[in-house]
Amino acid sequence: MEALEGTKRVVIEHVKPQVDGGKYPAKRVVGEQVVVTADVFGDGHDEVKAELIYRHSRKKNWHKVPMAFLGNDRWQATFTPDTMGRFEYTIQGWVDHFYTWQKGLKKKFEANQDITVELQIGAQLLEEAAAAAKPGQQKRLRKWADQLNRNNSPADAVTLATSQDVTDLMNACCDRRNVTIYNQVLQLDVERHKALFSTWYEFFPRSAAQEPGQHGTFKDCERLMPRIAEMGFDTIYLPPIHPIGYAYRKGKNNAVSAQPGEPGSPWAIGADTGGHKAILPELGTLDDFRSMVHVAREHGIEIALDFAIQCSQDHPYVKDHPQWFKWRPDGTVQYAENPPKKYQDVLPVNFETEDWQNLWIELRSILLHWINQGVYIFRVDNPHTKAFAFWEWVIADIHKEHPQVIFLAEAFTRPRVMERLAKIGFTQSYTYYTWRNTAAELKEYMQELTQTDMRDYFRPNFWPNTPDILPVGLQEGGEAAHILRLVMAATLSSNYGMYGPVYEFGIATPVPGKEEYLDSEKYEIMHWDWGKLTKIREVITLINKIRKVNPALQTTWNIAFGETDNAQLLCYGKWDDARQNKMLMVVNLDPHQTQAGWVKVPADALGLETDQPYLVHDLLTEHKYTWSTDWNYVELRPHEMPVHVFRIEEASKGMGHNNLDDTWLPTDQQTHN
Repeated sequence: MEALEGTKRVVIEHVKPQVDGGKYPAKRVVGEQVVVTADVFGDGHDEVKAELIYRHSRKKNWHKVPMAFLGNDRWQATFTPDTMGRFEYTIQGWVDHFYTWQKGLKKKFEANQDITVELQIGAQLLEEAAAAAKPGQQKRLRKWADQLNRNNSPADAVTLATSQDVTDLMNACCDRRNVTIYNQVLQLDVERHKALFSTWYEFFPRSAAQEPGQHGTFKDCERLMPRIAEMGFDTIYLPPIHPIGYAYRKGKNNAVSAQPGEPGSPWAIGADTGGHKAILPELGTLDDFRSMVHVAREHGIEIALDFAIQCSQDHPYVKDHPQWFKWRPDGTVQYAENPPKKYQDVLPVNFETEDWQNLWIELRSILLHWINQGVYIFRVDNPHTKAFAFWEWVIADIHKEHPQVIFLAEAFTRPRVMERLAKIGFTQSYTYYTWRNTAAELKEYMQELTQTDMRDYFRPNFWPNTPDILPVGLQEGGEAAHILRLVMAATLSSNYGMYGPVYEFGIATPVPGKEEYLDSEKYEIMHWDWGKLTKIREVITLINKIRKVNPALQTTWNIAFGETDNAQLLCYGKWDDARQNKMLMVVNLDPHQTQAGWVKVPADALGLETDQPYLVHDLLTEHKYTWSTDWNYVELRPHEMPVHVFRIEEASKGMGHNNLDDTWLPTDQQTHN
């Protein structure tokens, strides 16, 4: 019995956010509100109070936030972290005897019962609080106690006892000896804002040359910065920039043998000129790389590098650290396989090596090397084929001194594996968006990402294509498919990216029967007309501008879907936390045919009153329409524009015209049948 705390009567359960029972930290960014909820209750009928306490792990003092009662023993409080790093938070609750007394006093008075003894009890509670209060507080508490004891007027005494001044001071001085503290201090990792809102553009630097037949350089990349910045991208992801092996080098279209002069795949890392810390000589020098990073920053862009833990057979690691690889009985080293696929030019690292500690230290040194060159974002190639324990260690270790570093997991794999990578530290993750096509699939996936516990640790980054993936929808849908898939990626998720310039040029010729680009840039140097203007490029530029000025599109989490009477139409609303910025997207998922129907605005989620006229302003076309109901008719012609991106505004800001030629019915017909 000595180990029991018999005087503590409050129970605290089901605290959220909490990832795997508190084993892993939840995630937020600086300035992003953290909503903490818990079940807090006690025995009997005494009133319970609850409090959220939190602090940065490097700070000594705790901040306290009173929790609000939501009903059914559920409580809630919020806090907003103002700096990066690890935060701690927990809940404490206690029986509030004074508040219990206040409620009972009021009930008895209103029932015309004698409250003489009740007032004496209240005076006693005030005296007990005064004994432990500060000098200035003691005087006020004892004065109030004396007034209750005199009881000259029961009505006046009740008014005093239940006043806000008395309540506030007693809350500040309440007896916390029997407070119950939740049995865990939970963790929260707070990262910079770019972890939540970013816009990625991927291209191969070796294809950046201005003249045909030339190998691109970092200086060529610098010349592209104004173009990419003008399109609205803030992150440029470069495939591996390291020396490429010659042994088993792949040729055009993944041919097993390369022809003379063929450059090979950048992911076959390592040659006699160096490995993961070296630069392919044709691209330039380390000074050239630093210059490119600097020029990118001048244009508001960060460089993200590929961190691919694999080697060509020519990589110095193979000779210097053979124990880090698997060797077959015939004396050859095991190359990467995903049967029936074979990657003869790539050797996977053996994470079961007995020399794992030195391996981990060396891999960390690669990250630190590029961080020292000004790189703070890494797109990690196939992290699900490397040890979870390594990622958990290395990400945490890097973040100790470099909390600004972002890790994007390129892990198109099984759900539980993707989730584990997010839990152990990856900032963002590629997703299944590429293969979610119907309205039902997209709704279900977004609800999984935003309405389940995944919201607390898994940050999606939507990509409509990659150098490895040309989905069937883009192969068959042409320009309209490229526009609608990109606009959806940019408005469903606050982090999105694309592989260009093939995307903006609408290039979509596949390897027959596969979701792969024919004549893939992975295996050859391309020459692009970087000045070419296309409708797809114009829409990309416009949607990126729209994202930057509308906070509702800068978070993934605030989303609600509207009903439609046509399965080819997808309707969803997004809003900022203050519900000052409200967006509504309507997408025609059919890139070939005009689709029309009625859509219902998710007015409740948006905080929108639909009994008064309101303006919907299409930011892609600048058309404006006045609506006055939640159900409205739309007609989207994919050859014109397959998607509406509406900002909802007050009708007084401008009155639009509603007519069928502009895809809307007249106002007097805007009722749903």
